[in-house]
Amino acid sequence: MKKNRHAKIVELIENYDVETQEELAEKLRQEGYDVTQATVSRDIRELRLSKVSLGGGRQKYVLLKGQHGDMGDKYVRVLKEGMSSMGMAQSLLVVKTVPGMAMAVAAALDAMHMKEIVGTIAGDDTIMLAVRSVEEAKIVQEKIDDVLR
Repeated sequence: MKKNRHAKIVELIENYDVETQEELAEKLRQEGYDVTQATVSRDIRELRLSKVSLGGGRQKYVLLKGQHGDMGDKYVRVLKEGMSSMGMAQSLLVVKTVPGMAMAVAAALDAMHMKEIVGTIAGDDTIMLAVRSVEEAKIVQEKIDDVLR
């Protein structure tokens, strides 16, 4: 039951901008899960969900965890240790990394599953993120900055 509920939570946060535990609990109830706020809080902690900015003072839950164990913390560490700067050129984000770290940082960014990102291309020390629009590029930049804080 918990495994199914966790899978449903991941599906919900990937498809909706879920901002609060209460909103997540309500969506789970709509899907047929009988949950309390305490259960949802525990699930959020077990799944290691994080909140990222949507801009305009809004936030949403995201999963920063990969498929193999405890990757969330590793991805955040890779971002913090590997990134050196980020700039925007229209709807493209260009991320500079320490030499040799672009692929690892790109994998960490991909693991954030940001729907605004169409794709990433990584070289040795530079990553290009193709984003759907200038507005969404600003949102992605804010999300990355939030993770780095």
